[in-house]
Amino acid sequence: MAQHGEWNSKGATLSDETAHKEYGVSREFIVAGINSGQLEYREGAVWGNPYLRILRSQLEKYIAEQLGMNYLISRKSQTELLKIKKEIADTKKKLTELEARKAEIEKLERSNNST
Repeated sequence: MAQHGEWNSKGATLSDETAHKEYGVSREFIVAGINSGQLEYREGAVWGNPYLRILRSQLEKYIAEQLGMNYLISRKSQTELLKIKKEIADTKKKLTELEARKAEIEKLERSNNST
């Protein structure tokens, strides 16, 4: 059973699509967990597209039981690595933009000081 308020905590729930992206599990795998009573769920819909919302803690426990702890650790590491790489790329892009803006301002300053 879910802890008190767990459904409302940020990051405590995820959709079946997000579970597929982060953990590599299919909707059928999740439905099997729901049918076995190991996963609680809530139904939702975005723009008319239905999805299942499940608790991350229960899903991780279910994955560890069904696919093994090594699988779970590996998938979590891969997901974290992808997030880190994306953040690095975003930071590099922002740095490039800032350096270009800095160069523009310095050029304006030099031209204003020479007159």
